[in-house]
Amino acid sequence: MVQSLADFRSAGWSFLSHDLQLCGVPEDPDERAARWCSRMEISMRKLGLAITASLLLAAPAAGQSIGEKTGVNSVIGITPKTADFVKEVASSKMFAIQSSQLAAFKTQGNVLAFANRMQTDYAKTMSELKSLAQQAGVTVPLEMSSSQQNMFDELNSLSAKKFAKQYLKDQVRVHKGVVSLFKRYGKGGENAQLKDWANHTLHTLQHHLDVAQQLNK
Repeated sequence: MVQSLADFRSAGWSFLSHDLQLCGVPEDPDERAARWCSRMEISMRKLGLAITASLLLAAPAAGQSIGEKTGVNSVIGITPKTADFVKEVASSKMFAIQSSQLAAFKTQGNVLAFANRMQTDYAKTMSELKSLAQQAGVTVPLEMSSSQQNMFDELNSLSAKKFAKQYLKDQVRVHKGVVSLFKRYGKGGENAQLKDWANHTLHTLQHHLDVAQQLNK
């Protein structure tokens, strides 16, 4: 805790003491010094976030993939590269389709109806994605990401009694990521055709998310 300007000087922070004097902080201990330090800490945190954002923006495609994988790009609002967009969409669609195929055998009622809808809608969007990706010269992955494969394996190991709850939880999680992905690419995507497709498909994905959240209550 800063007690006085003398504390700064004794610690070798004379330049900060000078700044405090310029800001009108008195020599005697008071709350103004503490407030100044608090504002400085907040400013440094904001600076760190800005530096992180600038590094991600300047990074090559591999760096962008890390940003998408960790969720940093979604938080900051960075538009994904086309290769990242295709990869993430394909992986999420494969998880949605294959997990919904499991649900066809382990659920009933509204959850089963939702799972059947997922299979139908995502089979269509996967076909569209493959066609557009081919035109863009981007390779569509044939397997899910490792994290989504782990989610699928966990689902596959559950009994029917526990399956529905985890299935819906996973669908909400995946759809939140997909909706964010489509929104960001729809706003600033570099491929015009994929960008138009993202904007056109977003409404359906948002509806899927809304239904999953409602069923997950």
